[in-house]
Amino acid sequence: MTDLAIGGGALVAILILLALRVPIAFVLGGVSFVGIILVRGWNAALNMLGSLPHSFASSWELSAVPMFLLMGAAAFQTGLTQSLYSAARLWLNKLPGGLAVATNFTAAGFAAASGSSVATSAAVGRLAIPEMLKYGYDKGLATGTVAASGTLGALIPPSIAFVLYGWFTGESVGKLLIAGLIPGVMTGAIYTLMIILRCMKSPELAPKMTEVVTMKEKMQALAAVWPMPVLVLCVIGSIYSGIATPTEAGAVGAVMAFVIGAAKGKLTWSVLWRSMDDTMNTTASLFFLAIGAVILTRFLAIAGIPTFIAEVVSDLGLGPVQLVIAMAIVFLLLGMFLDPIGVMLVTLPIFLPAFEAADLNLIWIGVIVVKMIEIGLLTPPVGINVYVVKQVAGESVSLSTVFRGVGWFLACEVFIMVLLVAYPALSLWLPEYMGH
Repeated sequence: MTDLAIGGGALVAILILLALRVPIAFVLGGVSFVGIILVRGWNAALNMLGSLPHSFASSWELSAVPMFLLMGAAAFQTGLTQSLYSAARLWLNKLPGGLAVATNFTAAGFAAASGSSVATSAAVGRLAIPEMLKYGYDKGLATGTVAASGTLGALIPPSIAFVLYGWFTGESVGKLLIAGLIPGVMTGAIYTLMIILRCMKSPELAPKMTEVVTMKEKMQALAAVWPMPVLVLCVIGSIYSGIATPTEAGAVGAVMAFVIGAAKGKLTWSVLWRSMDDTMNTTASLFFLAIGAVILTRFLAIAGIPTFIAEVVSDLGLGPVQLVIAMAIVFLLLGMFLDPIGVMLVTLPIFLPAFEAADLNLIWIGVIVVKMIEIGLLTPPVGINVYVVKQVAGESVSLSTVFRGVGWFLACEVFIMVLLVAYPALSLWLPEYMGH
């Protein structure tokens, strides 16, 4: 059997095992390890297993991941999310679907401090879903808004997905993080417009609030929000200006989140421990998954799969749009069954040679990839954000109701994807001016 045949057989085995619900990290690492044994022998496989996980986990660029996660955990545990939602609710409640719009803004703000879509959905859902249901909002609109707006955590910097993508492709993590800013803000704006138009057409979806709020109350709520914008601007601004690397900016953000929590009297030993515990658990699971993907990348290179794919793409003469469409189809299919970060780590070793052979801008492709991750967080049957929101909402809301609610947001995502593919400048304009 040729090396290429072994590599192709391994990819088929991976898909079968994933369909059988074997944990992704075990599938990627285990199949690749066996594949390297078949291609190069036991010694090569053991040497790779002894050195590669350490070199990956000790990478300086990837140390941004736990820093961003710690910043988000600290922001949530010290109550910064709650003050953000309270202010948005008071200022936006007179708009059609005002509470849903406030939820969308809150999720965008928390995403900019969290970097995690699941964390954003869970944190904002605990605050917003009971509030919207209390005022008679349609259950699909309420839960769908939280699930969809939570996906902004994958795109708005800081983003864990961009950090991992940057490490795998060798692209600047700082430029990738900044590249997601305009698409992220655009996504939040289109979500908001859709919510308002829906609620104007069907007022029964979101009954008008009769609560009377004075300007004094609004200003007091707004004054309590200042820590979150300061935190986000410091992180994004330091990366964009070139003053700090993403890792340094993440560390500064984490420290600032704890300092702000202390200044507000919210930092206790319990809060500190919960923040550290959440960060360590999430980092460990992410790194375990990513190490499996790194081993797969090494195995495919040894088997000659990247060279074969590059040659096939060259012979087919696929253009940039066709390649992106092919990638989108694969993401949607795999995203129905796998964790979106897992989809990215499974497919990157396969698609990357094709992108490089077509001489595509990998920063632009990175935004498209992360956008597809967002969509994967919402698509059935395994839309992780949908399940998170269902858990937060409890028995009062069915899973089918949440999936129905995200349908409108998925329609928005199709429109946004068309814009991002048709106009690469939406992703590339800000990175071009970084440090200037």
